[in-house]
Amino acid sequence: MHRVHRILGTGRSRVSARLPVGVIGVGALGRHHARHLATLDGVQLVGVYDADPATAARVGAEVGAPVVREVDTLLGQVKAVSVAVPTSVHAEVGLRALERGVAVLMEKPLAATLAEADALVAAAAQAGVVLHVGQIERYNRAVRAALPAVENPRYIEAERIAPYSPRGTDVSVVLDLMIHDLDLLLALTGSPAVTDVRAIGAAVLSSRLDIVNARLELPGGTVASITASRIGRHRVRRVRIYQETGYLTLDLSTGHATFLRVRPSWKRGTGTSLEEVVEEIVLEAPEGDALRLELTEFVRAARGEPNSGVTGAAGRAALDLALRVGAVVRTT
Repeated sequence: MHRVHRILGTGRSRVSARLPVGVIGVGALGRHHARHLATLDGVQLVGVYDADPATAARVGAEVGAPVVREVDTLLGQVKAVSVAVPTSVHAEVGLRALERGVAVLMEKPLAATLAEADALVAAAAQAGVVLHVGQIERYNRAVRAALPAVENPRYIEAERIAPYSPRGTDVSVVLDLMIHDLDLLLALTGSPAVTDVRAIGAAVLSSRLDIVNARLELPGGTVASITASRIGRHRVRRVRIYQETGYLTLDLSTGHATFLRVRPSWKRGTGTSLEEVVEEIVLEAPEGDALRLELTEFVRAARGEPNSGVTGAAGRAALDLALRVGAVVRTT
């Protein structure tokens, strides 16, 4: 068994000047943003805001940050802000920040509609500030390890299953969960477009789609089958990538990635077992919390430093594809 080592960032920003940042929305996701920002090198967590004062007070106490009672007050004190509010108000909050020249990390999806996403991207460009999107799976250890081995994939299958929770049901499972894998599809293939989209799904425990399977075809014939469900009993986050050189398995829950690579000596039609045809390679990347890495890249971008953050344009592309899937779903 072979091991491939990748040298990547560790999530620590070694700079002297502290960047003043804030967090808007410190609920289920935002509290973790605040927790990491409170301990990142070179960052000063100036304050946290939440529409629920009790939530803001609790998280502020947890991370040792002041509670700010008005969004505009916080925006006047920071150079960058992490936004983790309901999707329906992403555009409203994001535009207020960008128009004040504040860099924004927006939790996924970038916005509720393409028009709102376009407004955010345009506002960031006009203000000359950073707009990143929290497509956190890009920073998953399995993805970081596997990406260099991906070469002209022919078939991709992804499965994402989560237990039911009322959180997130303000949008369909496509915008809630599947958008992670749609973004990975675009990132893994480097494709700017998807030529065909078909989908089937059902609303089971909420008024919106709770389970969806989508079949997508990309230029060149690459096909992807992506399933997302938020009514499972156990969590599953898995991606398989099939290509001429073999196939990769990414367990996003554990961060493990393996590559069954076709042996260079193998000739088609020979071999009596899989072991004679392929060799198993464990793909590795440095350990690192995905959210911490995401926030580190955002901080670097806000400072004008080289970074690998997910841009507003990339977030817009993922949203566009998610909305296309949602628009063609045939319900059962």
